[in-house]
Amino acid sequence: MSDTDSFIDEVNDEVRRDRFYFMLKRYGWIAILAVVVLVGGAAWNELQKSQARAKAETLGDAMFAALTVQDTDSRAAALAAIEPGSAQSGALLGFLTAAQQVEAGDKAAAIETLNNIGLSGDVPSIYREIAQFKAITLQGTDTPVNERRLALDALAQPGNSLRLLATEQLALIDIEENDATAAIDRYQTILLDAEVTTDLQQRALQVIVALGGEPDMGTASSAALPDVSDAAGAESN
Repeated sequence: MSDTDSFIDEVNDEVRRDRFYFMLKRYGWIAILAVVVLVGGAAWNELQKSQARAKAETLGDAMFAALTVQDTDSRAAALAAIEPGSAQSGALLGFLTAAQQVEAGDKAAAIETLNNIGLSGDVPSIYREIAQFKAITLQGTDTPVNERRLALDALAQPGNSLRLLATEQLALIDIEENDATAAIDRYQTILLDAEVTTDLQQRALQVIVALGGEPDMGTASSAALPDVSDAAGAESN
């Protein structure tokens, strides 16, 4: 390599070095800022997780302490006094509180607790639906039939997670009003639903047979029918 070529290479290297330092001075702060943002974001995320974990542990400890109280009334009061810290935690705490209130014999307080969950727009819809369903079933015959029907009809709409259980409750209201035909029709709808659980299917079969109906299993197997009939006969004896 000649001296001229060597000189040209050195000049090119120097030019590239100067350009690199120029770009570094001009835009280097962007890289530094990006690193700071990434590191700061990761630290903030870990802090948030740590705080959430600490809150969950505190809530869990408070709930456990409340549930260890021997007296039922005091246990329900202790649960109701806990500050949940979030709407979702409040819903879960509300379900526990309502259960203890029922056990303590304070059904009215339990219904109010469940209604508060059911009316909260800050909790997932499934929690609201469960709370509404539990409140309706707790009210029982203390609430006029038309009011119960209206609330259950809303829960029995397509797409609702509890629609089959709500339909079952509507069928029970039909039985309460001595409308066996309507009850059988509702139970038949449950029986043929693709999402029906085994337990609910068995209950539907039993009630249809007990009401004198003939279950239609559609394309499903009717192997369970003889057992249901035997059970119904045993109960009648």
